[in-house]
Amino acid sequence: MLPSRPARALAVALLTAVLGALLPATAAQAAGRTVQGGRLDWGIKSSFQSYVTGPIANGSWSLTGGAATVGGSQFRFHSATGSYDPATGAFASGFSGGVHFLGHRKSDGSHELDLTISRPTVRIAGGSGTLYADMVSKDRGSGRVTSAAQVPLATLGLSGIDMRGGTTPVALRNIPATLTPQGAKAFAGYYTAGTPLDPVSLSVDTSAPAGKPAASKSPGKKPQSKKTAAAAGRFEDAAVDWGVRRTFREYVTGSIGKGKWTLAGGAQDGGALFRFPRGKGTYDPVKKTLDAGFAGSVRFTGADGLDLELSGVAVRVKAGKGTLLADVHSDGDRRRAVPLVTFTAKDLAPKNGLAVLTEAPATLTAAGAEAFGSLYRAGTAMDPVSLAVAVEAGAELPALPDLGSVPGPSSEPSATASAPATAGATPAAAAGSGSALYPVLGGAGVLAVAAGALYLARRRRTPQNND
Repeated sequence: MLPSRPARALAVALLTAVLGALLPATAAQAAGRTVQGGRLDWGIKSSFQSYVTGPIANGSWSLTGGAATVGGSQFRFHSATGSYDPATGAFASGFSGGVHFLGHRKSDGSHELDLTISRPTVRIAGGSGTLYADMVSKDRGSGRVTSAAQVPLATLGLSGIDMRGGTTPVALRNIPATLTPQGAKAFAGYYTAGTPLDPVSLSVDTSAPAGKPAASKSPGKKPQSKKTAAAAGRFEDAAVDWGVRRTFREYVTGSIGKGKWTLAGGAQDGGALFRFPRGKGTYDPVKKTLDAGFAGSVRFTGADGLDLELSGVAVRVKAGKGTLLADVHSDGDRRRAVPLVTFTAKDLAPKNGLAVLTEAPATLTAAGAEAFGSLYRAGTAMDPVSLAVAVEAGAELPALPDLGSVPGPSSEPSATASAPATAGATPAAAAGSGSALYPVLGGAGVLAVAAGALYLARRRRTPQNND
């Protein structure tokens, strides 16, 4: 027997209300989003790195364009730009930075192995993905140098990964990569097409359409601060950039240290360096002297009791020589204003409202060696120091590479219900979870309530069996 007219009207009203509530959310989700800020982590091929730096090639690699390293063997590319459509899962994002490999040095100083991979771009559509990159390589046999932009270098294994419905940041982790025929040619013949490459991980921030703010803010972006005019040699806006030491960062986050670093107090991660902002102090452009203190701290933790925190960072410049100092907290002991490294600072002269030093080579002091637990000797080359001081009102400090927001467990596209995730991929527990998925879940719950109401209405009009 059909339910009564009032009961049917109530059920229809509930269904209509639910569908009406879901439509705006669906339409909003379908609108495309802009990719702005983020990182891509990729080791290219770990065995190739080992070959280049090993006893056969006896070579090295260097970073370009602000690229960095993470863990023991991954390169980090930064400042993502592109687009993402949550409705279709279409994704395109380019990243900045590169890696230059050199090996097999010849008597004339050139190298038989000379390969640069830069500006990686990931494009995903229709369930398939490709990683492109700018390639400059020297042919293994002829020695001929070729250069090509955005070579389709690797295919990405996205089987079982549903790119639809993601919010910000959008993240993919440990996606299998395979060398393409074009990539094999651009790789100077060192590997054949179909060779497995290192897996690819990425995380990018996306902004809402029509100028709406994104759901999260990238910590890598330079915060806007109110500029004040320098008076009597004082300044109120400066930043010092220092990565401590690349191999130390790799040790901390690698397979031995199994640790991490944590930033606090406004310090920022620029990938290859840390920025200590909000510098205040005095600067004499005639004598080229500077005394400044900066905000922020970095703390390294890891295996075997590793716990080292650097805070209260300060820089002093006099007679063309600079010193970077910090409060050092390690093993329960805190030492203040420890001179960690010295660097050359002869060119600290104002220009366009800024006094700037860029990547000044830095050397570990005796006190710095002690601060690092004698891990390095005094005189060891540390990461270079960059310094920027706004000596005029309105002067803008140099921007950091944009690493985007730290991806959370709910920001990743999921494995589809019909197929398991490809081996090596780490999908999230829920597809596009966060604000984009919640309306669907909530709507499904209300739909169930509406269906229940219709069912109850039927039961009221249907005789019950008393077995």
